[in-house]
Amino acid sequence: MPLLRRADLQSDCASCFGLCCVALPFARSADFAADKPAGKPCGNLQADFRCGIHAGLRERGYPGCTVFDCFGAGQKVSQVTFGGTDWRSAPGTSEAMFAVFPVMRQLHELLWYVTEALGLAEARPVHRDLRRASGRIEEITRGAAEEILAVDVNALRGEVNELLLRASELVRGRLPGRRRNHRGADLIGARLAGADLRGASLRGALLVAADLKGADLRSADLIGADLRDADLTGADLTDALFVTQAQLNAARGDASTVLPAGLARPGHW
Repeated sequence: MPLLRRADLQSDCASCFGLCCVALPFARSADFAADKPAGKPCGNLQADFRCGIHAGLRERGYPGCTVFDCFGAGQKVSQVTFGGTDWRSAPGTSEAMFAVFPVMRQLHELLWYVTEALGLAEARPVHRDLRRASGRIEEITRGAAEEILAVDVNALRGEVNELLLRASELVRGRLPGRRRNHRGADLIGARLAGADLRGASLRGALLVAADLKGADLRSADLIGADLRDADLTGADLTDALFVTQAQLNAARGDASTVLPAGLARPGHW
């Protein structure tokens, strides 16, 4: 089975049955203008499975939708798992389809990280194991609904995380000097403007509303870091590891923010 590319793990809403707008719940808050339980279509979902207010989600009170990324899980569930049969024309599929979607999203997120790690030359010592993991996960994603639902995602995530951590250490280990370890740290609102965080471990760190203006985040490991409302104005994220589009969409920045290759500058910046 050929290895996946990043392009294979990007959302294609035109090939999806609006699953993120139906399967997932959200609560009225600063992120969502209304409550919606899991399994109920959002009131803005149109008959063609498109969002009726997509162009103005932030202005209409739905910024939470703009930071969500399914990593291509929506089209995989819609077109592969259920063979192009949508939940409206075949209501009997809805329960299984909505249950599979969040599991598929987690699997595709893992594939996103593994695919990135396979592109890191310094991580070559773990490439063979990463290729095996990629093939195994991809095989799972192409299985039947009941097979996907039977997967222990937490156990699989733990196995893959060990490989990703090793890849991260190999990349960051080539950098000179002492590298900061802020793994899982509570850095909410932290004043880190201009900080030298090159090669730092920020895995799972809480950086909500942190001031990272002008910070050096080159080759920093940001897997799972919470960047909601973090100020990345002028920050340098060149070669930052395991950054997702959703993380950038949740943060603040501007034209001077240097992004990792392959990721887009959010429209609201």
